[in-house]
Parts: sequence; structure tokens; C-alpha cells
Amino acid sequence: MMEELEGLRRSAESDLAAARTEDELTHIKTKYLGRKGALTAILRRIGSLGPEERQQLGKKANELKDFLSQQVEAALVRIRQEDRARKLQKEKIDCTLPGRRVAFGHKHPITIVREEICEIFGRLGFTVVEGPEVETDYYNFTALNIPPDHPARDMQDTFYLDNELLLRTHTSPVQVRTMEQMRPPLRILSPGRVYRPDSDVSHTPMFHQVEGLMVDRGVTFADLKGVLTYFVREMFGPETALRFRPSFFPFTEPSAEVDICCVICRGSGCRVCSQTGWLEILGSGMVDPAVFENVGYDAEEFTGFAFGLGIERIAMLKYGIGDIRLFFENDRRFLAQF
Repeated sequence: MMEELEGLRRSAESDLAAARTEDELTHIKTKYLGRKGALTAILRRIGSLGPEERQQLGKKANELKDFLSQQVEAALVRIRQEDRARKLQKEKIDCTLPGRRVAFGHKHPITIVREEICEIFGRLGFTVVEGPEVETDYYNFTALNIPPDHPARDMQDTFYLDNELLLRTHTSPVQVRTMEQMRPPLRILSPGRVYRPDSDVSHTPMFHQVEGLMVDRGVTFADLKGVLTYFVREMFGPETALRFRPSFFPFTEPSAEVDICCVICRGSGCRVCSQTGWLEILGSGMVDPAVFENVGYDAEEFTGFAFGLGIERIAMLKYGIGDIRLFFENDRRFLAQF
């Protein structure tokens, strides 16, 4: 039995030296020290021996048990250290490798076009002013010569918050507020978000407009044509053809819409321009004297013109975009093109 204990010792030491994982170590511990292990089986047999032999073998078996327990703990420490070393080797950072570039964001196409519009008109002396997006019925309609029963209100469906407050349908209220606070001469732009309950491939409930106003002594329709012609050719190219087409707006008289030669077919006629060769881009006109009366300007002394354009509309024509909803879907593949 003494030789059996020595053989058990050598076998256990060999198995512990070969162990590489905690699962293997657990299996070895069970094999030798478990309830049905090899050493446990020897200890049970010792009880059948004589007193002297039982004492010698019992002492030897207990020493072996303590030794193997210590070896198991030592092997556990070794395995964990080796495992940690492998992980560190695998996960180490090579500081000599070139860095990975961080992906930078960039301006949204609507922002790009808005800034370009403001920069073009800025060369002509126009300054940017802003106003609230939640407006009163007075500033959004009444002060702009659109009384409660005026049919022009049907042109601009409105998000009403209550009987008096609404989400502005255009940025023209900013012009009224500015004229109430300042005296001519005025050259202002009012870019911003506006709201109308409409949604399809060319309309969204929230969109962006830029409206301009110039008021001074002796301002004529010729000045309006000169300013807008300069803008169109700076935005779409010096060879861009444009035309002024009579129209109606309640806050300007006379009024005109501005068309440009279709940027898709160059005037030959296509689906985008409905085979006409022209695309409407903005509305304009001379400020109606009734609007001047509402802000305390003398229409006999001052004249002026106003215009308004949709930024999404300009961006779609400039970049050849067919669906306005792309501006709001935040698809990185689309945005990265700008």
C-alpha cells in the first residue's frame, strides 16, 4: 500500500503539470481527492489494517492529501497567470501602428444651401434677422393683408395651437416685426423653419424658407428684378435663363413668380418640368401699401419689394434630388455626398 501511495503521488504530479485549464484542474482534483477519488479509496482501506501499519500509512496518506491540495492550489495560480498572459499578449496595443482616422461630421445640405443663399444676398447688403416659430394670427396673417375671411388663407393650411397662436406658415411675420421696430432703409433676410400640414415627395409638414425685404425711397420693380436675377445666376450659374410670371400674393402688388430654365432638361421639356422647360423657384412682388399702413410706414414716401423661396426647393434643383424626404431621413449614405 505504501508503494501504491508513491505511485499515486507521481501520477498526480504528472497530471497537475500537464493541466492547462481550470476545467482540467477540477477534473484532476476530483480524480484524486474527490469522494470517489483514488486517495479517498486508499484512506478507506486503511481502517482494516493493524494498529502500527494503520498509523504509518494513515500519516503518509494524510501528508499526501495535504501535498496534493497544495499542488492543486499552486497549479490553479499558474493556470490563471498563464491565461492572463495569453490575453495580454492577444489584446496588447501596438503603439507603433498608424492611428485610425475619426469620422468627422459635416454640414447638412439644407444648411449648406441656406448659408449660400444668405451669402449671396449678403453681398447686396441684406442682413439676416430671425423671429419666433410660434406666431400670433395677427403677425402671420392680418398684418400681411390677410384678414380672417380672406380666401388666401386657404393657400396656407395652418397648424393652430389655439384660437390665437399657430406655427408660422412662412417667415414673412419676421419682416412685419422688423418694420415695427426699424425705420427704412431696410434690407433684410428672414430664414427659418415653417410649418404646413402637407406631406408627399415634394412637401413636408416642416420645411425651410428664406424671405427677403427691401424698403427705401424710390425702390421699383426693376430693383426687384435686378436683385433676383443676380441671385439666380449666382446660385445656378451665369447662363441660367429666368422669367418673371404674373401671380397673386395678398401682401404684394404687383406680384410675380420667378421661373428658371429647367436644370434637368435645359429647357427642352421633361417630366420634372411637366414638359414646359421651366421650373418655378420663388414668389415676389412690390410690398402692398396696406402692409406699410399696418407697420406705420408712409406708402407715399417709401416703396419696397419682398420675395420668398423654399430652401428645400432650391437644394433639390441645385443637386438634382427627386424626393424631399431624403433631407429628413438622416441616411448617412445620402448625407455623405455633401
